[in-house]
Amino acid sequence: MNGKPVAVITGASRGIGRAVATALAGEGFDIAAIARSVNSEGMEILGPEVEKRGVQFFPIGLDISCTTCHAEVVSNILERYGRIDFLVNNAGVAPLQRKDLLEMTEENYDRIMNINLRGPVFFAQKVAREMLWLKGKLQDYKPCIIFITSVSAGLSSPDRTEYCISKAGLSMASTVFADRFVKEGIRVFEIRPGIIMTDMTIRQAEKYTKLIDDGFVPQRRWGMPEDVGKAVASIARGDWDYSAGMVFEVSGGLNIHGF
Repeated sequence: MNGKPVAVITGASRGIGRAVATALAGEGFDIAAIARSVNSEGMEILGPEVEKRGVQFFPIGLDISCTTCHAEVVSNILERYGRIDFLVNNAGVAPLQRKDLLEMTEENYDRIMNINLRGPVFFAQKVAREMLWLKGKLQDYKPCIIFITSVSAGLSSPDRTEYCISKAGLSMASTVFADRFVKEGIRVFEIRPGIIMTDMTIRQAEKYTKLIDDGFVPQRRWGMPEDVGKAVASIARGDWDYSAGMVFEVSGGLNIHGF
């Protein structure tokens, strides 16, 4: 059985997922990196970044919305390492096109829900079951699940209604998972990124830069994926062991409600 702790990160090939994987590798976790394709440029970049930190890199191809595929993926990780210590549920997508609420289609709604909400919830359920089993097998085992949501869990954007609803649902999933598993020693946290410079936001770079410059973000700068990675690393180090269920907003102060 593997001696090092093992972190599983979904949506690991780019942006926040890549930064989280690199940060956890720096904390001594072997990394099981999940993305839709193991042959993507992002995964090819991530592998050496992880391994140069002295830990193992295990790339896995999975469309998180394929819930019937989850069992095989988790089984493969356990077969290789014998444990899963940390799950970062990060995989998610934006609408293909921003459209007003009145123009939202069922097809786009279902796509977003399957990837952003349904898939992550059932993947976390599968991993949590294994964590409960592992608690009786491993000494000093401190399992943890993190849901990466968004400030859109609480901020309305009528031109991407389906995205906001998916993130609000995932936020509640984090709360329910925390409630269910806290007494069994599985810590669950939610991280809400704000305007982070990723492939998802860069398409709206001009709009977001203007909002930031105009003071919409109190700290008046773009967030970087590494900002989220640092937050995850802090949780992984055990800095927040008495804060199960906590919501961490990494948003440059968007959580500040002043007038």
